[in-house]
Amino acid sequence: MSQFGLDPVIHAPKRLAAMALLASAMDTDFAFVRDHLKISDSDLSKQMAELAKAGYVDIRKQGRGPGSSTTYRITKNGRRAYLAHRKALQAILTMDEDTAHQSHP
Repeated sequence: MSQFGLDPVIHAPKRLAAMALLASAMDTDFAFVRDHLKISDSDLSKQMAELAKAGYVDIRKQGRGPGSSTTYRITKNGRRAYLAHRKALQAILTMDEDTAHQSHP
């Protein structure tokens, strides 16, 4: 965890966007995530591998070659980490608002 409670694995913009997407779905397939995030196949694979390595995402592959499919699912630990990260972001943003209100009467 960082100084403000942000998770460095989740904080990277592409991974944060992927976690937000996965948090609102049961299973999500490769093409849907790639198209939603507007990134390349290789970039998506790299980002999801980092999330899986941290235990935040399960990756399921079926088949090989043409016709194969990859799906992603957020894990319980991943959901907890994502929600904690969101809470930390909200606290930082609220702190900024509070500071702005205090400095401008």
